[in-house]
Amino acid sequence: MTETPQTRTNGQSRPHGDAAATARITIPEKHPMVTLLGATDSLLRVIEQGFPDADIHVRGNEVTATGGRAEVALVQQLFNEMMLVLRTGQPLTEDAVERSIAMLRNAAEDPDHPAPSEVFTANILSNRGRTIRPKTLNQQRYVDAIDKHTVVFGLGPAGTGKTYLAMAKAVQALQAKEINRIILTRPAVEAGERLGFLPGTLYEKIDPYLRPLYDALHDMMDPDSIPRLMAAGTIEVAPLAYMRGRTLNDAFIILDEAQNTSPEQMKMFLTRLGFNSRVVVTGDTSQIDLPNGTRSGLKVVQEILADVPDIHFSVLTSTDVVRHKLVGRIVDAYERWDAQQEAAEAPAARKPVQRKGARAPRQSHRTES
Repeated sequence: MTETPQTRTNGQSRPHGDAAATARITIPEKHPMVTLLGATDSLLRVIEQGFPDADIHVRGNEVTATGGRAEVALVQQLFNEMMLVLRTGQPLTEDAVERSIAMLRNAAEDPDHPAPSEVFTANILSNRGRTIRPKTLNQQRYVDAIDKHTVVFGLGPAGTGKTYLAMAKAVQALQAKEINRIILTRPAVEAGERLGFLPGTLYEKIDPYLRPLYDALHDMMDPDSIPRLMAAGTIEVAPLAYMRGRTLNDAFIILDEAQNTSPEQMKMFLTRLGFNSRVVVTGDTSQIDLPNGTRSGLKVVQEILADVPDIHFSVLTSTDVVRHKLVGRIVDAYERWDAQQEAAEAPAARKPVQRKGARAPRQSHRTES
């Protein structure tokens, strides 16, 4: 990296007193530039947007970055990390580059922050040519917590991979013979809809609640093997009510949509834990479908078990949404709206309420003459 007395960044001259740095990064021939910069330079545009105070130019297989010393150092780190990811055979996406830039900026403030290449190359499971791995730092921490703790709570909005990553860890544990069975469960609570009058058996009525768990299983295992494993009891998918009275040994147990459990149901579920078992509880406290007046067991349990050893709470946010970018923006918009509603309702809640039996103020019955 070299210094120059003056440079131009985004069309503006940098003062002579603010010495700039220049980094020249040579890309090895084994990495075609299109894999690093993207088709029609789509990844390069993401990098330029992520470093607006740096001037980035590409000529042949050399990338030049000019700007403030710290900013240029981050650009150089980013390209090094991108090449480390490419060496694993994993393609780069615009989303991965955006997240890498955010990770590097956080790492500049926190030395213990892992590098993007460590996160993006941490494989959990491979099936039919598809590899499941964390895509954000919080997802990586969530996966690490599942390895280290007996009971893990994955909390966060839709699309953050809470259930999907837990399922991948369960299948990984089964394949490694760390456990003998996988048990997947959900509370059967309607999300504003009524299914009780649908035709069919009890199993057919319950099936819609459990369908997302089946879908995830089909992504991670040979579909032909799933019926066989379910018939043998190696994989069990059942509503939460079926857990009562059981002790679950040598199992990986996942409770999904836990925001729709009552405190009593949550206690019942957690006390099913047996020897050599692991539990992952996932839920989103912003999407509670319980009847009015019923507290969510997922909210209550955070108050009760926060300081209990070997229990971990992993919190994911809208920045960890790995669906369409718009999903993260929708989550943020709803959170802002909820905060506004709570602020508007607060003054009404503080308004004094007249006690029962209190005498009302006397009213004058005198009339004007």
